[in-house]
Amino acid sequence: MNLSPVPDRDTVYVWIGWETDGRPASAGRLLRQAAAGVLGCPEADIVVNHRADAAALVTRDTGSGRVTVPASVSRGGGVTAVAVRTGGPVGVDVERCRQLPVLGLARRWYGPTEVAWLAARPVAGRSRDFLRLWTAKEAVGKALGLGLRAGGPRRRMPVPDTGRMCPVPDVADVWVGHPHCPGALLLAVAVVGGEAEVVVVGEAERPGHEVPAVRSMSTDRTSLPVVVRGS
Repeated sequence: MNLSPVPDRDTVYVWIGWETDGRPASAGRLLRQAAAGVLGCPEADIVVNHRADAAALVTRDTGSGRVTVPASVSRGGGVTAVAVRTGGPVGVDVERCRQLPVLGLARRWYGPTEVAWLAARPVAGRSRDFLRLWTAKEAVGKALGLGLRAGGPRRRMPVPDTGRMCPVPDVADVWVGHPHCPGALLLAVAVVGGEAEVVVVGEAERPGHEVPAVRSMSTDRTSLPVVVRGS
């Protein structure tokens, strides 16, 4: 599948793979699919290499130089999500919505502003709101190459908005958003360098389903470098 960028827009592509028989979808396979689509090359040309730090890169040797594309990986809620972006660092995080002791967790991990915001939210939606903040923090940490180190859980996020990406308070030139995701999944994408379009490309590994392309909004990055062999 060739993935053409959204015209005149920095674009992040997110691929979602579902577990099969209790086994998670292969991040390496999803990265090869995503990288091949974005770079317009065969999957066989792509090699996935693990690195010790929190960076993920897709590199292609074109013969006259290398093209490097940041990428990101997340596993949660029975799915594996990978994101690739040609425009700069990206981070992705996915969780399945579930009931949580929200205020207790928030007081432990979040700053006072976010605790107060959650306390004022309707009780029925608090778990979802908590996880939207959490996935945003994870995605931003990945985009910055820090994970949740350096105070990541207390790094303040914008109020979640599923319609667009928003700038992260107190962090220059970093944006985060929550593209639409099927079912009870919550997906966050973060980018460095300016707002981006987010395209959720697919439930690529879900048995019996085709691969839809659903345009959303937003941004992202993580921890596996992908190297593309020159042909």
